[in-house]
Amino acid sequence: MRLSRRLALAVGVGAVFLAAPAAALAHAYLLRTVPAASGPPLNGPPAQLSMTFNEAVEPRFMIVSVTDANLTQETAGRPARSPGDPDTIVTPLRRMPEGWYLVFWRAISADGHPVRGAFTFSVGPNAGPPPQFRIPSISETAAKPNLVVARWIVFLATMAAVGLLGLRLLIARPVVARVPEASLRRLSLAFGIAIVVALVATPIYVDIATAQFSLRSAFDLGDVVPLMRSSSFGRSFLDLELVLAFLAVSGAIAIAADRPDRERRSLVGLLSLLGALGCAAAALLVPGLGGHAAQTKPRLVSLLLDWAHLAAGSIWIGGLVGLLVLWWSLGAARRTAGLAICVPRFSNVAFVSVMLLIGTGTGAAFIRLPTFSSLWQTSYGTALIAKIALLLTAMLVASINLVRVTPRLRRAGAELELGTGAAAVLRRTVGTEVLLVAGAVFAAAILTSLPPPPKALATIGKASAHVGPGPVVSVVHHGPYRLEFHVEPNKAAVPDTFAIRITKDGHPVRHAEVTTTFSMLDMEMPQQAYTLPEVSPGLYQRSKPALVMVGRWGLSFEIRPPGSTPFVVLLIDHARG
Repeated sequence: MRLSRRLALAVGVGAVFLAAPAAALAHAYLLRTVPAASGPPLNGPPAQLSMTFNEAVEPRFMIVSVTDANLTQETAGRPARSPGDPDTIVTPLRRMPEGWYLVFWRAISADGHPVRGAFTFSVGPNAGPPPQFRIPSISETAAKPNLVVARWIVFLATMAAVGLLGLRLLIARPVVARVPEASLRRLSLAFGIAIVVALVATPIYVDIATAQFSLRSAFDLGDVVPLMRSSSFGRSFLDLELVLAFLAVSGAIAIAADRPDRERRSLVGLLSLLGALGCAAAALLVPGLGGHAAQTKPRLVSLLLDWAHLAAGSIWIGGLVGLLVLWWSLGAARRTAGLAICVPRFSNVAFVSVMLLIGTGTGAAFIRLPTFSSLWQTSYGTALIAKIALLLTAMLVASINLVRVTPRLRRAGAELELGTGAAAVLRRTVGTEVLLVAGAVFAAAILTSLPPPPKALATIGKASAHVGPGPVVSVVHHGPYRLEFHVEPNKAAVPDTFAIRITKDGHPVRHAEVTTTFSMLDMEMPQQAYTLPEVSPGLYQRSKPALVMVGRWGLSFEIRPPGSTPFVVLLIDHARG
């Protein structure tokens, strides 16, 4: 009874930490370009376009378009990796006349997340004023319904298979020896179904994702299949398919070699059990090697957290499914006796699992969330809140089993009448719990398809105003100062004009130093900073393509009035394409 109460308490305390993702990754982002984005006019046409990213991106998934104002394509070949720098992509160009050019690019991050951007450059010396380019959409997400559903099925089936195998080989085993005519065949069959679903769903997911990366049809297998191992994401999931095949074989051997009617395992049974558990552990580790955990520092800690988090979750979801299968397969005559043996044993394992979930979730939260407000300031946080809500509800239902049903089954033992009511309640609550946890795994599938909160959220202060989308005109009062902000046209990937008119007691503030820092708030990107020169008394203005991505930006204006205390004003801006 004490153990159940402790577990119920731990369930409540650990709900928020359990909901935290095991690790996450920033998308690929552009560090520098040659020619420089919106830099000074070039003296002559460049022979190639060079783009350096924060990580190595796959050239075969890369799209680079260089066009003039008439949409004439100026690229002379496909993007390729620079021989001297794996993080740099070079694209050959035609000999271009004087004028302005728009570069549109699309890349795939190491974890499979797509990212797009655009910038301009000019060929001079007489390039003229920049034209109004028609810019393609530079907003893209990996959280598309078909990808999320496929990802959910892969992880749900894999986790269920691991948990079912553990329940069959370690937890439910004594039922056969202690309950006459009891059998675990249907529990073994449930493991077989789960592992087959995982084996079928994994290559389908890789096919759909690779087709999305390369902008092809998922049915165009002749073009898609050769590209599947071109990304670390694709390689990781194809490796997962191989490990799942080993898990299926080793699990079948371990089940066949197991003699649950005997208390002690044979040497063959013990070795086959260790082999199956090793394959199960590998199946939970492989996805992290090509996903979020492998790209998050400290890498080893992130991988361990990711693996332990998945392992604990697999024990939970697989064990719950196994209890339902066991309830159904034992029949009315043996149900109470069988559950009286299995449920308390599973409760003990679940207690350790919850402790592990709390620990890994806490560590992941420290690594991943830059601020507590990230929960409601980002789409990533919104998905996380949804996952928390589902898990809280599931754990509330679980507490009923832990506090009320499990003790009743312990007392009932083989007495049918005492345990019949408890078994009926168990079926309903465990069924509800399975649906809620499956929903939480779906929320996690969405979560891992979204860009994580950037570290910039921890460096910016409280916003004085939220502006955009569209042209910005906003007035902020700071002590005796009146600050009038303008952003025009407030669009991503085009030269925007950033202006601030500063007055004090109705008079223009002359000769101030104004520096604007641009921080992307929807994904990890390096900050940019520009000074705003004074173009007329009290008016500080500059035109720059600083909003390089669609989304929310932190515009931090550091103002140093002559002879006065400097201060900072923050605007949260929403830029669209």
